Amino acid sequence: MGLFDKLFGGGKKVSKETLETRGVHMPDLNIPVDEKFTIHFKKNGGKFLYCDSFSEVSEALKNIVMENEWQDQPFFAMNASLEQKFIKEGITFTDKAKKSEVFFTTCEHLVAQNGSILVCSNQLNEKKLNELPENIIVFATTSQLVESIGEGLKIIKKKYGHSIPANITTLKHFQAANTKNSNDFLTYGSSSKNLYLLLLEDL
Repeated sequence: MGLFDKLFGGGKKVSKETLETRGVHMPDLNIPVDEKFTIHFKKNGGKFLYCDSFSEVSEALKNIVMENEWQDQPFFAMNASLEQKFIKEGITFTDKAKKSEVFFTTCEHLVAQNGSILVCSNQLNEKKLNELPENIIVFATTSQLVESIGEGLKIIKKKYGHSIPANITTLKHFQAANTKNSNDFLTYGSSSKNLYLLLLEDL
């Protein structure tokens, strides 16, 4: 039985209460990377939608649009292949951030260590997080899960070789910034976002 069966209706719901009540300086529990990410991501305030198939992704996206009354809202996107993938879902797109309330994007990795989403210039171009709309929808797959930011950076370096993308940062402020996270150099220029994660199972 997999992680998502445990969290959404079957099996024993292990680790959640224990992880959430441990002190910040305690060593992390040895739990699967997907479960750890889910716990930290939701604790950060992110909205998580797990999908078994692209048809479920499509349905989840429609529900997000209806819930927020974004039917007439073009999505700001900077990824042509992502636009092509979702154009049949009735979504319209704009390349002007100021003309949209929603940023629709992919990511590089999902970081279990702190429930953050690792992005770079492939997703953001040269924009800082505080220049993006307050609402963000991220489309990702389970194969993008990694244990730590360091692991994610190593994979990026291996993948891109000498053409390592710039503007590497993390999305993890789904609540107001505070003293604890304000000194994190990977979140420089960021701001609190209303974030949905559409996670497609591909393993």
